[in-house]
Amino acid sequence: MDPSKDSAVSVTDIPDECLLLVFQRLENGSDRDAFGLTCRHWLWIQNSARASLQFSCCFSSTLSRDYVRYLSRLLNRFQQLEDLSLAGCTELSDSALTQLQSSGWKLQTLSLDCCFGITDNGIALVSTGCPSLVSISLYRCNITDCGLEILAKSCLALENVNLSYCILLSDRGVRGLSRECLKLHALTISNCRGIKGTGLSGCSPTLVYLEAESCLLTPEGVLGAVSGGGLEYLNFSCLRSWVDGDGLAGIGAGFATRLRYLNLRLCRFVGDESVAAIAKGCPLLEEWNLGLCHEVRVSGWEAIGSNCHKLEILHVNRCRNLCDRGLQALQDGCDQLAVLYIHGCRMITVMGLESFKRVRWGVKIRREECMSVGPRMDKFSFSDWHPLFPPGGV
Repeated sequence: MDPSKDSAVSVTDIPDECLLLVFQRLENGSDRDAFGLTCRHWLWIQNSARASLQFSCCFSSTLSRDYVRYLSRLLNRFQQLEDLSLAGCTELSDSALTQLQSSGWKLQTLSLDCCFGITDNGIALVSTGCPSLVSISLYRCNITDCGLEILAKSCLALENVNLSYCILLSDRGVRGLSRECLKLHALTISNCRGIKGTGLSGCSPTLVYLEAESCLLTPEGVLGAVSGGGLEYLNFSCLRSWVDGDGLAGIGAGFATRLRYLNLRLCRFVGDESVAAIAKGCPLLEEWNLGLCHEVRVSGWEAIGSNCHKLEILHVNRCRNLCDRGLQALQDGCDQLAVLYIHGCRMITVMGLESFKRVRWGVKIRREECMSVGPRMDKFSFSDWHPLFPPGGV
């Protein structure tokens, strides 16, 4: 072998694939920085290896302005991003998202939480530049039905969408989302007072997770929300009441047979008829929050005891009409019950509670009050789940 040829080989002859593997094995941050400072080509390798970029604005106007100023450069530098969080960039405007049209082609997860300056125009830029989006969080963004429809028509791969506090939305936008995005797995519409629920009618059976806390859903909207038949997690806490009945019996109308987690906390108007319908129609329920549901009486508790054979966790905090007889019904049924959250039930006597403890000694009695049920949305387990960034930033 000619030694002169060996001496001509240098580090610059290492294939990019090998350099990328070397960079990915560097665990120390300073080593990664040093790698990129070696030469421009190695800096390019470093940039191409970055898949995630998260801003930590903490709602600081000064930090937000600084980030917005350099956002275009950062997006131009990191062309392979899959996850991007701009949560808390309160100064972010629609025009700042222009760069996504050329650099957002691989983006799968995007958080625009509390980006108050983002409107339909910004969403249109996202729609055309990020066709591979799987998860998007628009918590407190000022988008309308038009913007949501544009997003739904362009980003057909969307699975997880957070629309909490998007107060300009109505059922029209939700209808477009549910009809276009046939892979939709998780949807959050909490505190969207303009959404009544009818826009979800006939939604895809892939929708398994729905957060609709503090909404103004109608009885028809409740039925529409569960009509897809695939729901496993449902949060209807803090719903407003209606004049005729409580409207929640639709949950047990045969569409929610897969439901495992149900939150009806602070639905003060829910009555025995609806509770019985849900208990009979949702045989897979594992956790049910009925805290502060004052209108549930003996027949309702009896229906739960008789039908909820898989129920493991039950919340009955501050239920005014839960008495010893109702507790007896729970004691005699609910074979799998493991945890009972109970406090503030004034009609329960010391003797009634002690009797329950003696017979169901394996059930843990908890005094604290939980506002939620089941796992968090970003921990909820089902196939191909991609976590959303939590509201308020990362």
